[in-house]
Amino acid sequence: MPNTQQLQDLTIQVRRDILRMVHKVNSGHPGGSLGCTEFFVALYQEIMDRKATFSMDGIGEDLFFLSNGHISPVFYSVLARSGYFPVEELNTFRLIDSRLQGHPTTHEGLPGVRVASGSLGQGFSVAIGAAETKKLNKEKHIVYSLHGDGELQEGQNWEGIMYAAANNVDNIISTIDLNGQQIDGSTDDVLPMGSLRAKFEAFGWVVVDIEEGNSIEAILSGMAKAKSLTGQGKPVCVLLKTVMGNGVDFMMHTHAWHGKAPNDEQLEIGLAQNAETLGDY
Repeated sequence: MPNTQQLQDLTIQVRRDILRMVHKVNSGHPGGSLGCTEFFVALYQEIMDRKATFSMDGIGEDLFFLSNGHISPVFYSVLARSGYFPVEELNTFRLIDSRLQGHPTTHEGLPGVRVASGSLGQGFSVAIGAAETKKLNKEKHIVYSLHGDGELQEGQNWEGIMYAAANNVDNIISTIDLNGQQIDGSTDDVLPMGSLRAKFEAFGWVVVDIEEGNSIEAILSGMAKAKSLTGQGKPVCVLLKTVMGNGVDFMMHTHAWHGKAPNDEQLEIGLAQNAETLGDY
C-alpha cells in the first residue's frame, strides 16, 4: 500500500521547489506546475513501473511524455526528487547553459527527459508513436502522457487522437490537466471546447474522470482504474480536474499566474503556506 503521508510530504516540497525556481530567475510557469504537483508525485512515486537508471530507449519500463512543456518546474522537481539527477541542480533552472531550460529539451542530456516539448499540441503524436513501438516489440508496459486543456485547441492533437483509436493503440493513458485556464484567460472565454468526455468518446477513446485532481488518493484510484482499461482495444484518456496554482492561495483559480513569477514577498507567503518537509536545495 502506498504511504500517502510520504506522498503528501513530497508534494509540499515540490511546491516549494517550484516557487523558488521560478522566483530566482523571475521567469517560468508556476500556475500549471502547482496544479499538477500531486499528479507528478503520484505518477513517479507509485503509478509508473520505471527503472532506477535512465535509458533513452525506455525498453522494459513505462514511459512518460510531457506535452505541455511550459510546466517544466514541476517536471524537473519530481525528476530530481525521484533520483534522476541531483536536487541541487534545480538551482540552475533557466540559466544559460543549464540542462534545466524553460521548456524541456533533449540535447543537454537531462535524465528523465525523452522529448523536447513546449511547442504545444505535439505530445500525442510522440506518445502514440512510443506506444506503438512497445506493441511492436511485444512489451506490456504503458505509455503515459500529460496535456493541457487549452493545449487541445491545437489541431494536431486531434489527428493523433483519431489515429490512436483507429489503430487500437490500447497501451496509452493520456491525461488532460483540466484546470479551465490558459495564458489569456479561462478556456471558456478564449475558445470553448465543450465536453471533452464526449469528444474523446466520439473519437473512440475510453474516458476516466478524476474529479479531485489535487487529491493523492483520488489520483491513485483513478489512474488504477485507467490502467485496468488498457489492453482492451481502445486508448485511455483521463480527465484530471485540477486547480491552477493549487497550494498557494493567491495563485489559485486564476490564469494570472500561468506564466508569472512571484516577487520576494509573494515567495515568502507561498513558502509559509507549504512548510518545509524534506529540505530545500
